[in-house]
Amino acid sequence: MKQTWIAAVAALGMASPALAADEIKLQLKWVTQAQFAGYYVALENGYYEEADLDVTIMPGGPDIAPTQVIAGGGADVIVEWMPAALSARENGLPLVNIAQPYKSSGMMLTCWKDAGIEGPEDLDNRTLGVWFFGNEFPFLAWMSHLDIGTDGKAEGSVEVLKQGFNVDPLLQRQADCISTMTYNEYGQVLDAGVDPSELITFKYEDQGVAMLEDGLYVLEENLEDPAYVDKMARFVAASMQGWKWAEENPDDAAMIVLDYDETGAQTEAHQIRMMGEVAKLTAGSNGALDPADYQRTVDTLLAGGSDPVITKQPEGAWTHVVSDAALK
Repeated sequence: MKQTWIAAVAALGMASPALAADEIKLQLKWVTQAQFAGYYVALENGYYEEADLDVTIMPGGPDIAPTQVIAGGGADVIVEWMPAALSARENGLPLVNIAQPYKSSGMMLTCWKDAGIEGPEDLDNRTLGVWFFGNEFPFLAWMSHLDIGTDGKAEGSVEVLKQGFNVDPLLQRQADCISTMTYNEYGQVLDAGVDPSELITFKYEDQGVAMLEDGLYVLEENLEDPAYVDKMARFVAASMQGWKWAEENPDDAAMIVLDYDETGAQTEAHQIRMMGEVAKLTAGSNGALDPADYQRTVDTLLAGGSDPVITKQPEGAWTHVVSDAALK
């Protein structure tokens, strides 16, 4: 696989004119961390430069919605979860998935075992922490799948606690369960001194409601330009080269991410652990979206009961045009 991507990047780079490198602004979904290691590796190891690209990686944050950034012209391509992208598309922002570096979902619900929760049916009449800004869509679809409302703590419903980007609601017993990612918040809970035996987790993958995360999205109108498609093909090829290198060199990839963390908030131990977990999610992806994964995401979203995330089958929400060119 590594050799395939190296060859792809070389071939695509040779096809490009030896002029000024093409500029690309990439908006990440969250802050600089190993969740996005492949892009930082591609930048640091010179894969973008070899592909005749000048890539600017823009970290996200709690007040940054990638969909809004690209809608305002602030980015050429964004990292986003598919539920948020499809919701934005249905509401008039024509986003298209051009590549899917993440094959699996890392989202789960982490609960106190001593709260008496043993299975999904025990989530009823509880207080559950949920992220918003588009991250709530998988949770809402799952609750609908379980026929559990989200109108407040009562029989047949749950109290949805708008969760900040930390694990305090669980540690302080404000919620029976909180949203976590396998590669991030779950580790933060353990770092706080909680033993895994005290917890019970529900991975969305295991519950059959997993949705695609961390795909690459662009505006549909741009794909009409062959030069733009060529530029994005080189970007995807170089990025996937970065991801495969990161999978094979997780500790070194984590250190590269740390070098680009201008906040100084990340730690070596946390990033190494994160990269190890992220590698499990990107494994098996060659960059091309699997239509079966896409349809599973859509079907789960459409099963959203009285308050679905999307109301109809999307059309034109993904394409292999870019990934096919990248894989040549």
